Amino acid sequence: MKKLSILLFVFVFVAGCSYSAKKQSTKQEKPVNKTFKEVFKDDFYVGAALNKYQIMGADSQSIAIVEKQFNSITPENYMKASNIHPEKDRYDFRVADKYVAFGLANNMKIIGHTLVWHIQLPEWFFVDDEGNQIGKDELIARMKEHITTIVSRYKGKVKGWDVVNEALNEDGSYRESKFYEILGKDYIKLAFQFAHEADPDAELYYNDYTMYKPKKRDSVVRMIKELRAEGVRIDGVGMQAHYILSEKDSIFGNIEKSIMAFASAGVKVMVTELDISVLPFPEENQGADISGNAEYSKLLNPYTEGLPEDVRLRADNYYIDLFNLFVKYSDTIDRVTFWGVTDNQSWKNNWPVKGRTDYPLLFDRNYQAKPVVNRIFEVMEH
Repeated sequence: MKKLSILLFVFVFVAGCSYSAKKQSTKQEKPVNKTFKEVFKDDFYVGAALNKYQIMGADSQSIAIVEKQFNSITPENYMKASNIHPEKDRYDFRVADKYVAFGLANNMKIIGHTLVWHIQLPEWFFVDDEGNQIGKDELIARMKEHITTIVSRYKGKVKGWDVVNEALNEDGSYRESKFYEILGKDYIKLAFQFAHEADPDAELYYNDYTMYKPKKRDSVVRMIKELRAEGVRIDGVGMQAHYILSEKDSIFGNIEKSIMAFASAGVKVMVTELDISVLPFPEENQGADISGNAEYSKLLNPYTEGLPEDVRLRADNYYIDLFNLFVKYSDTIDRVTFWGVTDNQSWKNNWPVKGRTDYPLLFDRNYQAKPVVNRIFEVMEH
């Protein structure tokens, strides 16, 4: 902890000096006259994840951005089991129905997220009426009923499903979730089979984070080949892109290697959940409650008054480099989806530490496109 505090102090001291010497530019930026869906229309879909307030119409400013800029949408939370299937014999489709209707009305590629995930599951899913853990046959039956009910309801409307989410550990081994404990790795195959049976025309994806790590990448490629050898449909891989600015140099080359590896495995690549955190990452204290430690809080939350110009430019260049990479592999990449619309709504303000001020997306807290948006467009047109 002492080591982390010292490193963070140095980080904030340097950033503070930079911020004092060179604050953010106040010059008038050029208006953004183009859109992501126009600029990348020949390359891939570009989308955003929508939260409940946006889906239900309470955040009209964000919805206006989505309607203008994007041609694909993903639900942030309201197709996850805890929300859409909170009790064994009860589904709640109110938000999901609105989400799908919005996508249809705006001629968007609608993504379903997610059918099987070990997190955000209701308590009933793995236990019987007495609270005892269910067995193999019962879990298979529950999975099939859950997947079939949801996918069938949106058959022909939802174009692609994140069927299984985050089934692997960082070292490429299978995560020992309740699904794995009861069914072994066959739960993945069963989930894809049930989804395909419910809508034979829908695309089916596996979605996970840190897919740039070689061991995880290799395990996903192996899993794809095994599933296909058994006749299971899997159309694509969702590479979650929750990136951290300070890690760019160490991971960028491996992002490209993973895109190439998945392409060689014969599947599409989706860049999912894209955002770039500019804040220090508390690796030794993830999820810490920092409210009672003002000094530590300041170290982890250094940009409450805005970004220093040099940090902003580094983040901008990361985004530009990423889009250059995505276009390079546009024959493989089918979709790029931001995890949110504007900075103030991003989950990165509250993870891994609550109450921080982060700047991970391309639209700011005033619902305005950041200057980098024009830079991205200009680079793509040359």
